[in-house]
Amino acid sequence: MSKLKMATIILKTLINAPIERCFDLARSIDLHVQSMQSSGEKAIAGKRDGLIGLHESVTWRAKHFGIPFEMTNKISTMEYPTRFVDEMVKGPFRKLHHRHQFKIIGAQTEMTDVFEFQAPFGLLGRLAEKIFLKNYMLKLIEKRNMVIKFQAEW
Repeated sequence: MSKLKMATIILKTLINAPIERCFDLARSIDLHVQSMQSSGEKAIAGKRDGLIGLHESVTWRAKHFGIPFEMTNKISTMEYPTRFVDEMVKGPFRKLHHRHQFKIIGAQTEMTDVFEFQAPFGLLGRLAEKIFLKNYMLKLIEKRNMVIKFQAEW
């Protein structure tokens, strides 16, 4: 049986701020909620505010496409201040794996998101990924990263 390839988004954001500040803002529950106001995203269980750490989880409630969703993500890897990984342990996707990587480039921090996911529902899910879901997720990550950049550089 062949393994289905996950949809992948790679997004690099240059930030004029120290790597530690960028790393901490990227794992801030409070800033995440602020960046996702359009979907009404809230942390409802697990770590609900402050900085999420290794092996901690958060359950989010949000509304996307007019449909309410809940998703629990856990931090499975953390190497301060260069990378952390959050993975969905329960929620609407078949799989979700999000690597957050940070490196210093001159006086800036390069923040790289490697966001991999699989929609549920087999072939219909794969079609949804290609037609609209991948672009929708990219826009959410871009919006989140602009909030991180603004806060870090302020």
